[in-house]
Amino acid sequence: MFAEQMTALREGGADCFILETMSDLAEMEQAIRAARDVDASAPVISQMTIGPDGLTAFGATAEDIARALAEWGADIVGLNCSVGPQTVLEGIEKMAPVASKKLSAQPNAGMPRDVSGRMMYMASPEYLASYARHLLHAGAKVIGGCCGTTPEHIRAMVAGLKPLLPKHRVSATVTRTTPSAAMPAVAAEPVGVAAVGLGERSAWGARLARKEFVTSVEIVPPRGVDASRMLDSVRALKAAGVHAVNVPDGPRAQSRMGALMTSLLIEQQVGIETITHYCCRDRNLLGMLSDLLGASAMGLRNLLLITGDPPKMGPYPDATAVFDIDSIGLTNLVSRLNHGLDPGGHPIGDPTRFVIGVGVNPAAIDADTERKRFAWKLEAGAEFAVTQPVFDAAQLEKFLASVQPLRIPIVAGIWPLVSARNAEFLANEVPGVVVPEAIVARMRRANERSKEHAAAEGVAIAREMFARVRGAVQGVQVSAPFGRADLAIHVVRDAE
Repeated sequence: MFAEQMTALREGGADCFILETMSDLAEMEQAIRAARDVDASAPVISQMTIGPDGLTAFGATAEDIARALAEWGADIVGLNCSVGPQTVLEGIEKMAPVASKKLSAQPNAGMPRDVSGRMMYMASPEYLASYARHLLHAGAKVIGGCCGTTPEHIRAMVAGLKPLLPKHRVSATVTRTTPSAAMPAVAAEPVGVAAVGLGERSAWGARLARKEFVTSVEIVPPRGVDASRMLDSVRALKAAGVHAVNVPDGPRAQSRMGALMTSLLIEQQVGIETITHYCCRDRNLLGMLSDLLGASAMGLRNLLLITGDPPKMGPYPDATAVFDIDSIGLTNLVSRLNHGLDPGGHPIGDPTRFVIGVGVNPAAIDADTERKRFAWKLEAGAEFAVTQPVFDAAQLEKFLASVQPLRIPIVAGIWPLVSARNAEFLANEVPGVVVPEAIVARMRRANERSKEHAAAEGVAIAREMFARVRGAVQGVQVSAPFGRADLAIHVVRDAE
């Protein structure tokens, strides 16, 4: 029966066969055999469907699917339909380690619900686009949609994936036995102009290029319009010899003075370089492009590109998160701007001169995924990285050893704790930060004596971390908790 259908389709001009939405491996085996009998040269994409438990209706696992479909001769293997993008993503993540063929993923737009008598698929284009990026990172090479997806869903997925594509595509041609069916070569993406040398873009970039040890302090922007206290703290940091000031972009989804404007204020009124954190949460792709062009024109040069904390973490949980791209896509975007190109490959005139920084978490629960994301950030154009606050030096050293072949300048995050409650908050409520129980216990004991003893103990712990990691990294970013620049200065100055 399969062969009869495929023969008619092939005679009608079909270029490839997509075998999809099957739950029985035995049935899929017959379909693949039929495809090979009808046209041995026609590409075959073979996709099964799984349930929320990650199994087909007949009990096959995602790993079983990857191995069997490849063994039977499919060119691309994968999953489609199913419950929605989350289930398909989990299946692709399990298939990737055992797959010998390229992977495909075409999830439903969620499960349909009865809305006033109509069956409606609830997943928005933005939601499916966010999972398209996750599927790409998980290893899928063919990505699309199944039930409930519309042109808007596909358009959003394409827009979200485009900035994540490699900067330079390798030209390739697929040759078939029928000359008329040959596919054209993929054109190489425009490469733009050469980027300005790292040492010529900023004083921070010059220090990195010379392999000097760099110091920076993170100062959180004010909640209101009065920046005088923050600027006084920055002046103290400049007098203490700190090389740059890090300016977070709405950390923990809190509404504060914008990082770009705060950075501009600091550079103009204090005369110290800033490292501007810039996140993907609050702006769409067009807004980010406009921001970055304006920042470059105003002379901001150093960026730390991050995805951003979700709004539900902050005081306005109903605020909308955009996330058109993540930090990897944003790194690719800024790298293109440094080569004089916009995200679509169109020339912008003179290139921007950004020094591109990214975040990295040595204490990530999924260390393998963190290493992969770090490698992707480097491929996208990252030039230095800042870690999450380090409270376990051995953990940082282990991570650095694991990414040794990928090394770019690493700046270690150092956080002077001010109280036991501060330590417990970081340990339990701040994503990506791991505070060992021994550190929390030290802060509790100090807290029992007085607030001053607790702050002094926090500085002592930070200095210990500084001294321990100094030989393994190219710099430190010391936080100024609750605006306490004096604590950060003690850590930087006393540890020298």
